[in-house]
Amino acid sequence: MFGAEKGKADRLDGKKLRIGIVQARFNESITDTLAASATAELHALGVPADHITLVKVPGALEVPVALQAMAETDRFDALIALGCIIRGETYHFELVANESGAGVSRVSLDYQLPIANAIITTENLAQAVARQTEKGTDAARVAVEMANLLEDLG
Repeated sequence: MFGAEKGKADRLDGKKLRIGIVQARFNESITDTLAASATAELHALGVPADHITLVKVPGALEVPVALQAMAETDRFDALIALGCIIRGETYHFELVANESGAGVSRVSLDYQLPIANAIITTENLAQAVARQTEKGTDAARVAVEMANLLEDLG
């Protein structure tokens, strides 16, 4: 068990990694906090500031195409998808949530590149606010751990 724990700690070392972040601007007060907490955690994990690239897109549906463009550069060890979809009164919520999530997964699988999906989906603004910091932090940790895991497996 000790060896497994040591391996996990090693996988959270971001010193050599390059991370790309795609942030949706829709519900920007939430996504700004997601981005700030993800970036702060990346720094805490040792990722140098000049190894983090942040781009903004209009909304969650545009996140996958920006992730794809970043993946095609072959400059990143992992990517992070940030967005916030809050349920409204129409079917649009399901469409945006399902399609953005499927797009993120497809890019990750197509490029064999880890993508931490922190496009949060909530019933209301209060739920989004309650999750914004934790989910940004979690996404950073997932990106670093998975980048290191894939490097170990490769």
